[in-house]
Amino acid sequence: MNRKIILIAHNMRSCHNVGSLLRTAEGLGVETVYLTGYTPYPLAVRDNRLPHLANKLDTQISKTALGAQTLQNWQHSHELQPVIETLKSEGYCVIGLEQAPTNQHLPTVTMSLKVAILLGAEVTGLTDAEITLCDQIYEIPMLGQKESFNVVQAAAMAMYQARFF
Repeated sequence: MNRKIILIAHNMRSCHNVGSLLRTAEGLGVETVYLTGYTPYPLAVRDNRLPHLANKLDTQISKTALGAQTLQNWQHSHELQPVIETLKSEGYCVIGLEQAPTNQHLPTVTMSLKVAILLGAEVTGLTDAEITLCDQIYEIPMLGQKESFNVVQAAAMAMYQARFF
């Protein structure tokens, strides 16, 4: 199936998670990764951050991206809502990954042909306001004793599901 997949990483703190997301997204053929809010991002053309800060973040992201930051199309936006509004106007179904009793379980769904996967902060996940921006909310069922997966592993499962099922 030839789905168009977008990934949105909102308000993540870890450069290592960002690098790993870029690497995984590149490997699964994601169209674009949006790094929104305070999520760190690699060096950009015409980067307006202080050079020492931009270089430090880029170095940290590269440790796990291993070059994917130069191969994977990505964009940065301070604001989440305009990104989502644009994607919806382009026909994307925006899905959030979050735990809640009424969510559909990821392995049981068939995603639309144009899907944008929204990921929230590592510890707190998506806020109620962010959830209201989504068309669907999916949850990855936990079978062990831990309460949640790492955000990158959850994203990888969702991207894989979107690409192949």
